[in-house]
Amino acid sequence: MAEPVWLYDWTVKRLYLDNAATSSPKPDSVWRAMSDYAIRLGGSPGRGAYFESREAGRLMDVCRERVRQLINGESSEHVVFALNTSDALNLAIKGLLLPRLARGERVRVLTTRMEHNSVLRPLHALGQMFGGRIGVTYVEPDPVSTRIDPGQVREALRNEPETSLVAVNHVSNVTGAVQPIEAIGRVCRELGVPLLVDGAQSLGHVPVDVRAACIDLLAFPGHKGLLGPTGTGGLYLRPGMERVLASVREGGTGSRSELAVQPDTLPDKYEPGSQNAIGIIGLSEGVRFLQEFRHAGLAGVEAVAAHERELIDVFFEGVGGMLDGEGVRLLGPVPSGDRIGVFTFWFDGADPHAVAAVLESEFGVLSRAGLHCAPLAHRMLASDDGPGGGLRLSFGPFLSVEDARAAAAALVEVAESFSASRK
Repeated sequence: MAEPVWLYDWTVKRLYLDNAATSSPKPDSVWRAMSDYAIRLGGSPGRGAYFESREAGRLMDVCRERVRQLINGESSEHVVFALNTSDALNLAIKGLLLPRLARGERVRVLTTRMEHNSVLRPLHALGQMFGGRIGVTYVEPDPVSTRIDPGQVREALRNEPETSLVAVNHVSNVTGAVQPIEAIGRVCRELGVPLLVDGAQSLGHVPVDVRAACIDLLAFPGHKGLLGPTGTGGLYLRPGMERVLASVREGGTGSRSELAVQPDTLPDKYEPGSQNAIGIIGLSEGVRFLQEFRHAGLAGVEAVAAHERELIDVFFEGVGGMLDGEGVRLLGPVPSGDRIGVFTFWFDGADPHAVAAVLESEFGVLSRAGLHCAPLAHRMLASDDGPGGGLRLSFGPFLSVEDARAAAAALVEVAESFSASRK
């Protein structure tokens, strides 16, 4: 058999900086738990009375409880597992709006231009299905910080009292900006409008408290900041939301099989079919790793956030001179407590895919080029005037200060080479 042909120089250290897409590496405990399930258990959770099935179900419940603790939720039964954040957002958006649209009502959604396609596309699809009966209002963020003013949310909701849902991402996957979600949540709760938060880039990076932030629905991934495998994620529902959020899929649950309709009990109402048990059990260990993370005298996600702030400071120190010149622009805020380690750069006259290729081939730095599934954010920031959007680097908890410094130096050197080639 012929030996595989590798396209890369594996003597160069591979520095993974695409954690906003999926985190890598994962804690060893994640893979050990998944292997243990596959080898020792293997049973379908909740589908049998034998030990292996019961134990798999118990381990999934442990994961629900760990997620609940992480976000300060009220009930672990209200942690509903999904395929990923997009799947959870589809459940939240369509489960809330479809019943009203089916009754012939008009609905309006308030969102922002910083949203991911996992919010934009479900809303667009509903618009295609129901035409003028669904309207979408976009709150404009600050053009520099890309943060949303809660006062604008209040004004928009007062001007449009028929608004049925507010959908906001907690952290931008383009700029790393952290939205003032608690202030936005208080406005929504005061005016009686459900708040859906896209937590794809926040969980595991910054503390999230669904009660303090008045969050009604929180969609989250398992494979990003929570350090679990792909194919995992979920939706947290504030108790009571299950009375207004319809199920958008039906099927087997292993409970109340005599019913012709989906059971109303949680989590079965929103979890038809066999679950990704091996992935969820792995996710549980990712969450446990975060809960036990220690740094600078802190514990848990607060410790992760403190470590990430150190990486951000070192990285900005390294790229500061590049940003003071011409030809390179950072999209979003400069160092502050209002961002995480997600950085998107726009290069004047340079294809970001070409920049990413050089970063990988010459420095082993792995990044992501493109529009990052957030076309309105790029359009607003004018970065899509260039060829193909921007270049994104994103941090994870296993990076060191030396890694951040090396990434900055590599980016500066590549930017200088592209700048020289244009002269």
